[in-house]
Amino acid sequence: MNIPQKKILILYHSQGGTMKLMARRFAEGAAMEENIAVTLKKAADATLEDLLGCDGIAIGSPEYFGTMAGMIKDFFDRTYELARNETIGLPYVIFVCAGNDGRQAITQIERIAAGYKWNKVQEHLRIVGHPTEKDLGDVEELGQTLAAGLDFGIF
Repeated sequence: MNIPQKKILILYHSQGGTMKLMARRFAEGAAMEENIAVTLKKAADATLEDLLGCDGIAIGSPEYFGTMAGMIKDFFDRTYELARNETIGLPYVIFVCAGNDGRQAITQIERIAAGYKWNKVQEHLRIVGHPTEKDLGDVEELGQTLAAGLDFGIF
């Protein structure tokens, strides 16, 4: 019997490479679950179809000037009207890398997720400064947790 795979969309923006590294580690963690298909996409390249086709979403954003990355906001702007009634209850989690604090970037993404009526399933991860190997391990664990929750039907 072939079990259909559930899909996680990992959406991120990175200029200097730090968030790209974090998103890849999240993807590695999520891919540890056999019944989960992982799509890793830069926000600029992600489409409405990517959002509508996923069973869970992880959003990785650097903090820029106390806010989420503009390309993350751009993705939301491009998809909101067409996806908000189609993605109600979508499990989501946020991971942020911040030079300063990161809380405001998380708050902004949470407000948008509330507009979509998505379901926060884990505490969001906020890393201040350059991520250590422990931080990257935490990102990977967050990915595996989201994937396992989807696989087992918890989320």
